[in-house]
This record gives sequence, C-alpha cells and structure tokens, in this order.
Amino acid sequence: MKFGKEFVSQMVPEWQEAYMNYNSLKSILKGISKFKEKNESETPMASTPKGSLKRRLTLYRAFSGLNSKQGRSSSKNEDEVILVRSEGGDDSKGLYQTMFLKPSEDGAERELLFFKKLDFEFNKVNAFYRKMVKEVVDEAEELSKQMNFLIAFRIKVDKVGFGNVDSNEISSLTSFMHHVDDAEHVFEGHSHLHMDVIHEVEMSNESQFNDEDGNYVAQTNSKSSTEGFKPASLEILDHVKINVITPETPVSTIKGLLLSSKSDQTFSKKELRKADVQLSTALKEFYHKLRLLKRYSFLNLLAFSKIMKKYDKVSSRNASKDYLNTVDSSYVGSSDEVNRLMERVEHAFIKHFANGNHRKGMNTLRPTAKRERHRKTFLLGLLTGCSIALIIALIILIHARDILYSEGRTKYMDNIFPLYSLFGYIVLHMIIYSANTYFWRRFKINYPFIFGFKEGTELGYREVFLLSSGLAVLALAAVLSNLDMEMDQRTKSFSAFTELVPLSLVIVVLVITFWPLNIIYKSSRFFLIKCAFRSICAPLYKVNFPDNFLADQLTSQVQAFRSLEFYVCYYFWGDFKTRSNKCSESDVYKAFYLIVAIIPFWIRFLQCLRRLLIEERNTMHGLNGLKYISTVVALVMRTTNEFHKGMGWKILAASSSGIATIVNTYWDIVIDWGLLRRDSRNPWLRDKLSVPYKSVYFLAMVLNVILRLAWMQSVLGIKEAPFLHRTAMTALVASLEIIRRGIWNFFRLENEHLNNVGNYRAFKSVPLPFNYQVDDDEDSSDT
Repeated sequence: MKFGKEFVSQMVPEWQEAYMNYNSLKSILKGISKFKEKNESETPMASTPKGSLKRRLTLYRAFSGLNSKQGRSSSKNEDEVILVRSEGGDDSKGLYQTMFLKPSEDGAERELLFFKKLDFEFNKVNAFYRKMVKEVVDEAEELSKQMNFLIAFRIKVDKVGFGNVDSNEISSLTSFMHHVDDAEHVFEGHSHLHMDVIHEVEMSNESQFNDEDGNYVAQTNSKSSTEGFKPASLEILDHVKINVITPETPVSTIKGLLLSSKSDQTFSKKELRKADVQLSTALKEFYHKLRLLKRYSFLNLLAFSKIMKKYDKVSSRNASKDYLNTVDSSYVGSSDEVNRLMERVEHAFIKHFANGNHRKGMNTLRPTAKRERHRKTFLLGLLTGCSIALIIALIILIHARDILYSEGRTKYMDNIFPLYSLFGYIVLHMIIYSANTYFWRRFKINYPFIFGFKEGTELGYREVFLLSSGLAVLALAAVLSNLDMEMDQRTKSFSAFTELVPLSLVIVVLVITFWPLNIIYKSSRFFLIKCAFRSICAPLYKVNFPDNFLADQLTSQVQAFRSLEFYVCYYFWGDFKTRSNKCSESDVYKAFYLIVAIIPFWIRFLQCLRRLLIEERNTMHGLNGLKYISTVVALVMRTTNEFHKGMGWKILAASSSGIATIVNTYWDIVIDWGLLRRDSRNPWLRDKLSVPYKSVYFLAMVLNVILRLAWMQSVLGIKEAPFLHRTAMTALVASLEIIRRGIWNFFRLENEHLNNVGNYRAFKSVPLPFNYQVDDDEDSSDT
C-alpha cells in the first residue's frame, strides 16, 4: 500500500482536518515534475544522460577537506535552497516560514507555492498538537488530584494503621505519591529538578522486576522507605465531595424529579468501589487519548519526511535536511510530554488498578485489536451459499407443485405467510445494516465511537451479514418444511408438528437473543437489549444516541410488530391445525393492530419530550416530537380507513399522510442529514461530504421522497396485484420502508460524525468520582 493511502487509513477520523494534507502537497510536486519534464524535452542535452551533468560538475568543485565541520559549512553555502525561520522568535511557539533561495530559476513559482502550502500544513499540525497536549496536561493534573483523593479515601475506609503496615505496601503508596506530586509539578511547569531528584531516589530505593505471572515484585530498603514515608493527608477529604452517580433506573429518575437530590456525605466501601471503577475508567480513556496523540505526532512527522524526500527527488535539490531539522526541533517533533504521561499512567494503573500485575494492566490499557478469522469468512460463504440454494429450491418446488394456482394458496397466504414474513423483515434490516457498516468504515465514519460500543466489541459488516445469513437459512428451511398447501383429506387438518415450526423458530431466536452465555456476540446482544429496554421505558431514562437511533429503526418495523401480534392471535385464539383464524373480525385485535403500530412513534415522541423538558431544553426537540405526532395521526387515519371504508376516511387518511410525509421528508433531508444548504461550498448539499460523489446525495434525497410515498398504496386501495396476494403486497411495502431506513441510516450517521469532526470530538467524557470544594474563608485568605 502506498504511503498516502496508509496515511489516510491510520488517521483519527475526527481529527482528519488537523492532519497534514499529504495529497495536496503531492499534487503540487506532480506539477513541478511535469514542468521539469516539459523543459527537459524542449531543451535536450546532446548525448548527455539525465543527471550526468550535475555529477560531472561536482568533480570540478573545490575540495573541502576531510574535516567534517569544514565540509558541512562549505557545502551549505553552495547548496542551500531554503531558509526556515520562526516569526515569533522562539522556535517552539512561533509560526514557521520558509524562504526559498532560488526564486529566479524557471518554475520557481511552483516551488514557492509548495513551500507556502508546506508551511501552512506544518503550522496547522504544530498548533493542533500544542493545543491537544495542553488539554491532556490539564486533564492529567485533575486526574492526579483525583488519585490523591482516592488514596486518602482508601486509607480512611480501610482504616490503615501505619504502625503495622507492611513495608512493601508503604513503599507502594509512597511510590505513587511521588509520581503524582512529580506529575503535578511538571504539568504546572515548576520545580522540574526537585521532583526529578525525588523520582530518582524512589527508583533507587525500589528495584522492580516481574515474576512469571507478570506481577511486580519490589526489593525495597524497608528502613529508607518507612523513614521517608508521608501518607496522604486525610484532611483533604474535608474539602472533597463524592460525585454520587447512582445507576439510572426508572425509580431513580422518578425520585430525582419528586424528591431532593441532596444526600449525606458517606465514606463507605461501596462508595470506594464505585470511585475505583470510575477513576480506572477515566485513566483508560485518558491513556487512549494519549496513544492517539502519540500516533498523530508520529504519522505527521513521517508524512513531512516523506513529502520532503519526494521534493528532493523531483527538484533534484537537497532541502529536506534543513526543513526536517526544523520539524524535529518544533513542538510536535521535540515535545516529550505525551510519552512521560503515558509512562506515569501505566505505572499508576498497574499499581493501583491491576494489583501490580503488569501484563493484566497493559492488556486493559492496550486491548488487542480484533483479528479477522478465516473460520468466520468460511461460515459466511457457507451460510450465504446455503441461503441462495434454499431460495432456488423454494422456487423450483413452487413451480413443480404448481403452488401459485393451488386451492390452498389463499389459506397459506392468509395464515402462514404473515408468520414467516417477520423473519424476512428482520433479515432484510440486518443485511442493510451490514451494508451500512461496510460503507461507514469505507468512508471513515467512526460508528463505534458514535454508538458508544466498548472497544473491540463492535460488529463489522462480516459479522452482521453472518448473523443475517444464518437466520435466513433457518427461516428458509422452515418454509420448505411447511410448504404443504392441501390439508389431509382424512383428518381435515395439517400436521401439528409442521404448523408449529414458525412459533418454534421465534422461540429459538428469542432464546439465542437473551442467552446469558458468552456465545454469538454476547456483548452486542446485550447492548441491543439494553438500548431496547431504555427505549421502551422512555421517558424514564436519559436519551443517548444509541437509544434514539434504535427507536428510529423500530418505527420502520411496524409490520414486524403486527406480525408478532398475529402470532399471538393465530396460535392462541385461532385453529392452527386447520389454518384458520378470526383475527380480523375481533375488535380487540383491531385495537391492538393500531396500538402496536403507534408504539415506536410514541417512544420517539417521549424521548423528544424528555430532551425538551429535562435534558437539553432545545425547542428543536419539541418540533421533532410534533413530527412524530403527525405521523401517529396519519397512521391512525390510514388504519381506520382500512377497517372502515368511506370517502371521508380516505380523504382524512390522504391529507394527514401527505402532511406527515412533507414534514418527515424535510426533517430527514435538512435536519437529520444536514443537506439542502444553499450557501454551502457544495450547492444544495453541505460544506463537508464523506462520499466524493455528489450525485449519491441527490439520488438519496429523491429515493427518500419516493419511498416515503409508499403509504399511497393503502389509501388508493391497491391491495393486490395480478401476481401478488394482499399479504405479499403488504410485505413488499414494508420492505420498501426498511430499505428507506437503511439509506437514512448512512447519511444520519455521516452527519453526526461530521458534527463530531467539526468539534474534534474523538473521546468519551468520563465522569470523575470526586469534586474538590474550597471554603470561602480559604479563598479570601489566599487572595
């Protein structure tokens, strides 16, 4: 893989604009190369090989001697091409500007443009890195204070008496206290020498090595460690308030609304465990940020090295050495803050949160990346092939038995087809989600971060497609086993075993979904269950993006919910042995037929209501809630029109559906996708686009409008086609809505990702366990 592609693939997606624009600089170099080739072709050298003249001229240059110093000064005066200086005077803080020393040569304007662009990219990278390092230094200082509080908290809760404490334990506490103090002073920029001396004394008193299990073993001079030991002062706890973060449940939400949120300050083992978990999570996220910063610095330095070597090759000059020396002496090239912070975080985490086990601590801080397994690819190909084979077998069987014209066709389509269509909706949604994950990854949309997946547990397109193909094989095999059209003439019934296959398949899927053992992507299954539960309990839970996104998916699965209702009616109130039911004649069934369709939209309305009244208090959420109410009204009118024929109901259904379609389409394209911006750099789209082909966005907008008009089928009374039964037509319309939702998913997440990119937001915010409070008296005395 060429460096340009590798460089892009290794970028932090949310920081993409802060990286050096390698391709832009490379394109300028291509222009310089073409110009030089054109000049050489117009003025050919007689029988002189390319580049040989330069080599011959060097034979007649004055000998500079064998002394290296003398050689460097002489060659520099003759071959110097650029002069890089800092406008601010201080190389670590000023803006860098390159002066090109050969402005009179042919094509020099292109090289001037190159160095101007190069300086811009270098200053951009340097400024961004400085800003991010300042942020992590400030965050490290806060984490250091939190660790001080945690150690004092441990001493208080565990009631440690220092007269009978083991010397190794004292040394461990002392070691971390020195590290914390050292870090605080370094972050503030004071007393570097003093704290480095302390660090050296500590390391000389405690020599560490790892045993066979990866645990730290300290050989400590007990006398020196105990004599110099100063435990964390418990007085700091007088000014510390524990940030009580209770698990969010419906009960806690109701209590928070009805009762006062004040609670007594307690220092218990339970609170200590919570603080340990919170602070270890904060350190892991902080370490992840440091790793990304280190990778950012390395990639950009490598990119500058590569582009300057390309410049030397294209221009036949020797400018890379001078420029790269400047890069190395700049902040991004010389700052060691990130590496020092990484070492201290590793030391603190291993000692205090991994019980001294180096291997365990580093595995937690640096989780291994998922490896693609050949077994997964093999199973994916096998199950996909089986699905295709079963579809072909089904088509051949239908044609061979002449099932389309069988007398039992109508009974089958009315009673059995709605049962199996449930699996069709689920499989189709999973296949489209698999395609979404593929294109999100291809266009560098950071969907694991947006959804909040635990690192290394997110499912890629292969895993999702594997699950969908597995479910498709089960469903198609069940259909083939239950394809009898005519009942037994002797018993006047169908086989109970085959008629129970759809119900058995539903039970199997539910068992697999809720299976507690770590098989079939347990973390993803439970993440889905958690989001579904939080959505169902709206508005009692805080609305996170995954809950919001999942509830939107449910609004496109209305027909799947109605299929579940039909399962209950068919198997508990119908006669499945004779394939007959009276569901459509029951008023209770009709009422629930409407209710189950409204539930997903009602969930979204409650989520919007909570965000409007409790969380963000943004009027846009109120307007979004009204949008879902308009959809509910349209759905009620269309369903009522199905049950009660009449011109009045048809007009109400058409008008309410038309209004809802206009409102939903506008919201999809303008708000959720962020498109139709007239004044943007990309007319009628938006300033930033992940997909390089603009026609894709216009096509998606057109498809969204067309697919949203699928409701017209029910209003206009088009229930059957010459080759499609009524239930098949219903399934087709439901499938079109699922496809529309799949298109919506890609652009919705793209817009969310680009909003994160605009704010360079690439990390989760982790709540800290302690809050330091300073008394007013102390503030006045300090001033």
